[in-house]
Amino acid sequence: MAAINKIAPNSPSRQSPSELETAIAGALFDLESNTQDLKASLRPLQFVSAREVEVGHGKKAIVVFVPVPLLQNFHKIQQRLTRELEKKFSDRHVLFVAQRRILARPKRSVNSRTNQTQKRPRSRTLTAVHENILADLVYPVEIVGKRVRTKEDGSKTLKVVLDEKEKGGVDHRLDAYGEVYRRLTGRTVVFEFPQSGAEY
Repeated sequence: MAAINKIAPNSPSRQSPSELETAIAGALFDLESNTQDLKASLRPLQFVSAREVEVGHGKKAIVVFVPVPLLQNFHKIQQRLTRELEKKFSDRHVLFVAQRRILARPKRSVNSRTNQTQKRPRSRTLTAVHENILADLVYPVEIVGKRVRTKEDGSKTLKVVLDEKEKGGVDHRLDAYGEVYRRLTGRTVVFEFPQSGAEY
């Protein structure tokens, strides 16, 4: 049962993986065993957990959470790996996102000597984590612009402009990106490509 080794050892999913996580671990192990050119790249890769998200029109997306230190290794083979996994999990998009932690803002209290032990890293702030999730979702497509649109009722929508060079490859995935981002962060986002002549 070496497929279970594809789930990171310190992950809660390692003890009792869901059906989906077991299937993904098995798929990664099969690819590692049977695909000669991916074997060396896949061997060190593990994931923390996975979940399925309804993205509308009867479609679903699988979000695979990976440890932050392994994200770069996933990026090296992500396009090929995504294609292979989407063949195995037909009519479902497969997206990779790093498992990041948000640390609460330090409290300002009179006797806060205990809080002064360590400053909160910028990478653990809510804003930084949400920005990184956005970049992870659309990788390898580059984000070339962002706009926040505030409606009259006070609700905010983030408009994200993606690099036009990748339009043909990802335009069918934009709904999935938006819905997964909303489920992970609670924020509404709209993805689009630049209009001709527009500058960002």
